[in-house]
Amino acid sequence: MAELATVARPYAEALFELADKANNLAGWSGTLGSLARIAEHPEVKALIGNPKVSPQQLIDVIAAAVQGGLSGESKSFVQAIITNGRVAVLPAVYTLYEALKNERESMVEAHITSAFPIPAAELAQLVADLERRFKRKVQPVVVVDRELIGGARVVVGDEVIDGSVRGKLSAMANALASA
Repeated sequence: MAELATVARPYAEALFELADKANNLAGWSGTLGSLARIAEHPEVKALIGNPKVSPQQLIDVIAAAVQGGLSGESKSFVQAIITNGRVAVLPAVYTLYEALKNERESMVEAHITSAFPIPAAELAQLVADLERRFKRKVQPVVVVDRELIGGARVVVGDEVIDGSVRGKLSAMANALASA
């Protein structure tokens, strides 16, 4: 992944600068998200290394797959990515772009894993609590994992808040093992 990030970083930074100047961070975020999903699709992956598929054919396939089509700038970006043989780095470009965008907007992503679906009111309260704690806007990404038994586990950046029953049982087992 470090290699992909090294290749993707200049693209992400250039797009971020372009989007920032045009006051279109959200627009490029949507476009890059679509391009990243398309690049990860198995059928597109099969086309990427195929010598029978010309760069223009690949551009046409990707452009056709983007809902709403590509703007002039985004089509130029796709052409550059394909010409340079970098289609595989599109997911990494998207990830790095989102990190730059979130930094600019003082936003952080919170990965919330819960044993059960979280009602909207409880999720709103959890997000408000996390925003107070981290002093930033919080974008929740919620996943249900029944193996947690109960409670929730929240990951924000490199900080983990484990309030799950499974996590507490694991902590107790470790404490008993070391005693």
